[in-house]
Amino acid sequence: MSPLETAAATVTGLSLITLAVVDIFETLLRTDGRGPLSRRITVGIWRVLRAPGRRRPILFAGPLALLGAVGLWAFLLVLGWALVLWPHLEDGFTGATASPGLADALHVSLATITTLGFTDLVPDAEWLQIITPLEALIGFGLLSASISYLLLIYPVMARRRTFAYELFLLREAEARSGVRVEDRPGGAPERLYADLTLRLTAIERDLIDFPVTYYFADRDARFSFAATAPYLLQLARRCAESEASDAGRLRAELLGNALDDLAETLRERFSHIRADSTDDVLTAYGQDHLLSASAQEPIATAHRTKPNSSR
Repeated sequence: MSPLETAAATVTGLSLITLAVVDIFETLLRTDGRGPLSRRITVGIWRVLRAPGRRRPILFAGPLALLGAVGLWAFLLVLGWALVLWPHLEDGFTGATASPGLADALHVSLATITTLGFTDLVPDAEWLQIITPLEALIGFGLLSASISYLLLIYPVMARRRTFAYELFLLREAEARSGVRVEDRPGGAPERLYADLTLRLTAIERDLIDFPVTYYFADRDARFSFAATAPYLLQLARRCAESEASDAGRLRAELLGNALDDLAETLRERFSHIRADSTDDVLTAYGQDHLLSASAQEPIATAHRTKPNSSR
C-alpha cells in the first residue's frame, strides 16, 4: 500500500472512530442524551414504523432504535480500527499473509474489539501492541455503557406507565362517580395536585435525560402518558378556575406551569410536535403516538350515557 493510500485509510479510520466515540459520549454520558447519529437513527426508525392507521409497527420503534444506535457504533468502531490497522498488517503483524486485505483487517478488528483475541495475526510493532488493547478497552466500554443505559431506561418507562395508569384510573373514577377532584372536602385536592406536580416534573426530566424513551409507544392506551396528559391539563385548569381554597388553586397553578414546561420540552426536543399552545402540543403528542381521540376520553362516560336497553 502506497504512503498516500496508507494516509487516506488512517485518516478515514480515525475519523470514523472519533465520530463513534463522540456520539457514544453525547448519547450515553451527557445528561440530555442527544447524540447526532443516534438521534437521526431513532427519528428515522420512528418515521418509517409510524405508518398512519397501523399502530402495531410503532410499538417496535423504541427497541429498534436502541439496537440501531448500538449497532451503528459497533460498525463504525470496527471499520475505523480496521482501516487504521490495514496498512500495517503485512509489516506490523506476525502471521500475516503476503498481501492481507481489508477482510483480514476486519477480522483482527472484530476479534480485538470483542476482546475474544482468537486470531492468527499478532501485533509485532510496539505501537500496534499499544493501540490494539486500546480498541479492546473501547469495545468493552461500549458494551458496559450500553447495558447500563438499557438498565436505566426500563425503570423510566415503568415510572411513566404507572403514572399514566393512575391518571387513567382517576379519570374513570371522576366519570363514574360524578365527583370532581377539586370538589373533594378538606386538603385532599391540594395533596393530590402536589403529588401530580412532583411526578410530572420527574416525567419531564426523564424525557430530557433519556429522549429515546419518547419513542417507546404503548400497546394499551391506559398505560400511555401521551393519552392521559390532556386530562392532567384539564385537572389543573378546572381547579384553577374553581372555588377551591387558595392553597388548592395555587397547587393547580403550579401543575399548569409544569405542564407548560413539559409542552415546551416536547416542542423543542421532538421535531414531530408542531404546535404552539400547551393544549395543541399535548394533542399532537398523542397523535404522534397514533392515539385516537377516543383514547383521551374516559371510558366511563360512554357507560353513563348509554341508553337503557330495557326501554
